[in-house]
Amino acid sequence: MSSPVVYIVDDDTDVRRSIQRLLLSVGLVSETFATADDFLQHVDRDRLGCVVMDVRMPRVSGLDAQRRLAESGVEIPLIFVTGHADISAVVRAMKAGAVEVFGKPFDHQAFIDAVHRAIDRDRRRREERRSLDVLQSRFESLSAREREVMALVVTGKLNKEVAAALGTTEKTVKAQRAQVMRKMEALSLPDLVRMADRLSGTGPARSLGH
Repeated sequence: MSSPVVYIVDDDTDVRRSIQRLLLSVGLVSETFATADDFLQHVDRDRLGCVVMDVRMPRVSGLDAQRRLAESGVEIPLIFVTGHADISAVVRAMKAGAVEVFGKPFDHQAFIDAVHRAIDRDRRRREERRSLDVLQSRFESLSAREREVMALVVTGKLNKEVAAALGTTEKTVKAQRAQVMRKMEALSLPDLVRMADRLSGTGPARSLGH
């Protein structure tokens, strides 16, 4: 896996260089951009990392860029820096999910700590996404009837109740339930329930919620 990247987006050359040197001093790789437009064209959604962005920039502001990232489904964590005490901008940034907002000049250690938190947040999100993708793939391997059985089993229904609901035999349901457990790689019924909870609302597994 490639090392995490910190995107630095600021229209001030000196600020970009200063932040890049600071990050380099703790072994962090960074890429710099003078405009939000340029950054938005080059951000790699598949690479672990975070963004350090100025709030106020010409043409596309940091807050506009934050909104455009969200609209594009790019979930990379953002840290904002600002030279202006604009409380409304800070509130908007934090409400939209920013990790932190720093006024210039900022405390170097607090800034580096925030960058590490942002990268850790991105790492956890990606691990969760990969885990969910695996669960979704397992669910999609189930037959239509096995999905029906799973949807009823996770609500706590007994085999005979599932059989009655589906118009089949208890023996058949028992076999189908065993198949569900095997294909989902569930270790127990509570484990299967947790899987169903995670899958609820994602792709074809949304029927689990009914």
